[in-house]
Amino acid sequence: MGGSIIVCKDVCVAYGRQEVLHNVNLEIPRGAFLPFIGCNGSGKTTLLRAILGLVPLRRGLIETPFDRAPAGYVPQHKVIDPLYPVSVRQIVEMGLYPRRRRFRRLDEEQRNASAAALEQLGLAEHAKKNFRELSGGMKQKTLIARALVSGSEVIVMDEPTSELDEQSENEVLSHLVELNAQRGITVLMVHHNRELVERFTHTMCRIQRGNAEIVSTGKGGGDNA
Repeated sequence: MGGSIIVCKDVCVAYGRQEVLHNVNLEIPRGAFLPFIGCNGSGKTTLLRAILGLVPLRRGLIETPFDRAPAGYVPQHKVIDPLYPVSVRQIVEMGLYPRRRRFRRLDEEQRNASAAALEQLGLAEHAKKNFRELSGGMKQKTLIARALVSGSEVIVMDEPTSELDEQSENEVLSHLVELNAQRGITVLMVHHNRELVERFTHTMCRIQRGNAEIVSTGKGGGDNA
């Protein structure tokens, strides 16, 4: 299970004439828990979007496993705002859609996977609640559970704890660390608070002036890379 799961080779990304990423060479280990850190405008989100294939490369190559299984993308909870009542369980089961046969109901294995994800994220007792009525932290955990049931090797998040209070931030990050350690899922996330993520990992991807490198801070939580 070792080796690199994502490799960036001489990656350049530009918006118009402005080059945002310059010759990025990066090897992300399989099973890494890797926050992307850097100041505003450094290219953190651009690099994440490039890895997901959402922005074109001016030059270079990015190797990913997403031809086998798409990344489990976790948006900020404020992006998901259903216009009609939808339960926590239904949101989580949306992660199974790529694996379902068209117009077929969930089979027993899929229902069990959904129930297991709800249990692991501490959501089982909230499964029937309306998603819109949850706190920000509970909404974010619901979206992580949705990504978890997708079966992806990689979970990708852009500011997953944005606008959450400190307790909710710590709860969400703790669940992500647990998933990473127990299941070996690679976790990539853009985060604005370096001091906070240093409590959970001492390995980070530092982006500055359009360049990226994996660094060790020498402090913080465990390192699963």
